[in-house]
Amino acid sequence: MAKTHTYELTVTWTGNAGTGTSSYQGFERSHDVSIDGKPTIPGSADPAFRGARERWNPEELLVASLAQCHMLWYLVLCAKEGIVVTEYVDHPSGTLVETPDGGGHFEEVMLHPQVTITTPEKMDRAVALHERAHDLCYVASSVNFPVRSDPTVVTAVATG
Repeated sequence: MAKTHTYELTVTWTGNAGTGTSSYQGFERSHDVSIDGKPTIPGSADPAFRGARERWNPEELLVASLAQCHMLWYLVLCAKEGIVVTEYVDHPSGTLVETPDGGGHFEEVMLHPQVTITTPEKMDRAVALHERAHDLCYVASSVNFPVRSDPTVVTAVATG
């Protein structure tokens, strides 16, 4: 039997400037994303859609979620195979296409993980595990656009 996991949180609009949604320009897109026991995430729309630049927008959070999921699976897979990762950083990017009706969709998300390992004899496997991490990522398996990965894996230079 498959296990199920439920994720419940609260999204609260905080952008009422005093007149509610009386006009398109008359309200802020600010909101808070919260869950018990964790820091609140200040959210907004993308600045292109009248959002606050200093707040996270849903599109950024989607790209971040894909990168986080990939990284976490990758680290688990490496640990299980005896590949020692000492650094991991990703600079993902996502492309959103607006449609004439005012909507839009993501065209793709590109991950650029840069990984440092201390097990050079397992370099080929360390590179290959990115594909397996992608296959296992819950978030990537849930979206209807391509999520691609262009990993770089290097070995740590021994000092001494």
